[in-house]
Amino acid sequence: MARTPRSPRSTSTGPGRTNRRSRAGTRTSSPTTPAASPTAAPGAVPAWRRGLHLTRRASVLLLVVVVLAISFGQSLRIYLSQQHDLAVAQQQIRDRSAQIADLESELARWNDPEYVKAQARDRLGWVMPGETGYRVVGADGKPIGGGVVIESEQALPAGEHDPVWWDRLWGSVRTADAPSRKVVAP
Repeated sequence: MARTPRSPRSTSTGPGRTNRRSRAGTRTSSPTTPAASPTAAPGAVPAWRRGLHLTRRASVLLLVVVVLAISFGQSLRIYLSQQHDLAVAQQQIRDRSAQIADLESELARWNDPEYVKAQARDRLGWVMPGETGYRVVGADGKPIGGGVVIESEQALPAGEHDPVWWDRLWGSVRTADAPSRKVVAP
């Protein structure tokens, strides 16, 4: 079946169709928004929403973007915190490695017999067999020069008598447990 072409002048309208000319001619110049009048209807759109012009899809998309930004922000905060903790741990490792290197070099010095002899001469005032040792004493009766002097942390109050031998022995044990080293400067 072949259809007959319609003429462009045809103004017939079928059910549910309107004529375009009649439609264009019946337009009125009424306001398109009911809220433009001073007395707005109760179901009218508020003024703040008219200026926003967001669809439901746009508002849902905006909500999703905000939720993602918050979740990524929390993850970023945790990541930066972990990076800071990692940097602190690496700095502690470098400090401890330097401390270990210093202690190993000191241990290597103490394994050298010449260093041990020099420390025994300097700190303890020892001399080798056949040598004569001298110690210079100042006007106050104390030796001048290097050396380590171990002093007890517990001194007698003024006017109290010297302890008996067992008190001195116990005091020596307590001093050996926690000595207070004083290096006398030359």
